[in-house]
Amino acid sequence: MNLFTKAIKNKLIANHNNQDGTKTFKAVLKLFNPTGIGTWYLSELDPETNVAFGLCDLGTPKLGYVSIDELQSYKGQMGLGIEREYIFKPTSFEELQSKEVAWIILKINYLI
Repeated sequence: MNLFTKAIKNKLIANHNNQDGTKTFKAVLKLFNPTGIGTWYLSELDPETNVAFGLCDLGTPKLGYVSIDELQSYKGQMGLGIEREYIFKPTSFEELQSKEVAWIILKINYLI
């Protein structure tokens, strides 16, 4: 599966090239594992290394870097790979982190 549209890839690269020392961009892309844990909200892409920056949630949401090559080569249950959320709208990392934390609390309360 193609994880980016041309427009999304261009925006991620433009964000990477226009840095002023702070990570203030909104996430423009959401990727997820359809058969397990793993959600990535990405705001930047280094076209030379194919490494993206964003909010990476593998159980605990954290800002960091992820290799797009690794995500594209991943095969989970039933051979399914990482997918792109088609209806995702650009969102700030602060808002995403608060939603992710609220979702974790909801899951914990459900298990109790």
